[in-house]
Amino acid sequence: MKILIVEDEIGISNFLSQGLEEEGYEVIVANNGLIGLEFATTKQVDLILLDWMLPKISGLEICKKIREKDKNTPILFLTAKDTIQETIEGLKAGANDYIKKPFSFEELLERVKIHFRNSENDILTLGTIKLDLSKHQVFNNEKEISLTQREFELLSYLIKNKGRVCSRTEIIENVWNIYFEYDTGVIDVFMNAIRKKLTINKDNDCVKTIRGVGYIAND
Repeated sequence: MKILIVEDEIGISNFLSQGLEEEGYEVIVANNGLIGLEFATTKQVDLILLDWMLPKISGLEICKKIREKDKNTPILFLTAKDTIQETIEGLKAGANDYIKKPFSFEELLERVKIHFRNSENDILTLGTIKLDLSKHQVFNNEKEISLTQREFELLSYLIKNKGRVCSRTEIIENVWNIYFEYDTGVIDVFMNAIRKKLTINKDNDCVKTIRGVGYIAND
């Protein structure tokens, strides 16, 4: 999981970065608002820790601009502001949570874990491939891949059933919602398109063809 820290106080950002990396998270840091906004809108991150009071542009404005493009990535405000009105203002801007400075690292870590637990069911992985069901996004080696709706549904079905052979009939019934005799050759067309877009070949162990039966996804 990758966390973006947008914090202009170097001591705080270094403290948080070191602690989160020790917990196994990947961390990137921005020490002013403009860089933070750029990272938040151009890099693939799973959670944002956002200071309210920042040079160049405030955390509140950053939050609003992020939410114009990204409705789902959790945003946690780090701030000394703690009035009810300010809390409401931050939540209305699109923040998911709010932690008041000074705070303990243990408290922040537990809040981070809670937000990741809440989003875990929306993420599917297969080797270097990651699907975000809530955002309808697909990544391979951190690079976003554009799939059609049907391609996305087919790939997500195979990953959800990872380690089990999915027959062609089963796939047609569950992905295409067709419950009568139908030419299952259409599945091959879509699988070929998916493989081409993800740059994987027919014999790649992560999505293998079981001749005469169907397909199986394996890490």
